[in-house]
Amino acid sequence: MAQSHPDARSDDAACCSDESCCDTSGSAAAGSGCCKGENAGSCCGGAASKPLSPMTVEELEALPTLQLIARYRRGIENFDRRVFELTERDIDMGFLPDAGVGLWPVRVLVGHCADADLASVHRMRRAAAEDNPLLSVWDEDAFVERNLYGNAHEGYADTAEGDRARVMQALGGHMAVIHTTRQWAGQWLLTLSDADLAREAMHPQKGAVSIRRMIASSTWHLEHHAKFLTRKLDRMLGPAQPAPARKGGCSSGCGCG
Repeated sequence: MAQSHPDARSDDAACCSDESCCDTSGSAAAGSGCCKGENAGSCCGGAASKPLSPMTVEELEALPTLQLIARYRRGIENFDRRVFELTERDIDMGFLPDAGVGLWPVRVLVGHCADADLASVHRMRRAAAEDNPLLSVWDEDAFVERNLYGNAHEGYADTAEGDRARVMQALGGHMAVIHTTRQWAGQWLLTLSDADLAREAMHPQKGAVSIRRMIASSTWHLEHHAKFLTRKLDRMLGPAQPAPARKGGCSSGCGCG
């Protein structure tokens, strides 16, 4: 299994150990040790939302507060929309290390991102409410091993429509959790002062971690997994094709991405 970048831990355990920090060739990237590729697609037509320039956790943490929270709230806009073109067999497909796309199936990747967001928001709220609370470590691998992201409901007919329903059930709820959690938390984070954002919690492995640092880490974490999701989709579906230009077009600041 490829070595994880230290900041790849969504939380505390071995987050992203499967989504190995590598370049597009599957080799360790220079510099930060993390993926440098960007999501495919562009505003008003690509397979993913308007791409962002990759940033490290430290670079994200240094952003002005409004920019950092806006990037955090972007959430599932980082996910390649082609994910809903997959079949149930596709979302359960694992990959070998030399594929360079991460080992986890799509079903597990999306479910893990939802669990990581829930854990992260609870930690931020504890840090805001309590004085130096002691955080606990959660074992992401146990969630996978205990099949928390397991098979969708088997009651659907064995048809194309039934397959699509199982895919939507498997992924839709997790994506809804991520979207709702980030919008809810984002609204709350906007009410915090700089002093509030500097409040800390004690992590058993990382030591003191501020709320601002947690926002940056959570933002990085989802963007990181989104890149690997796109790689998986490219492997299964082929590279994303640009969509035809919309009549009338749109500017770089459009809100459709």
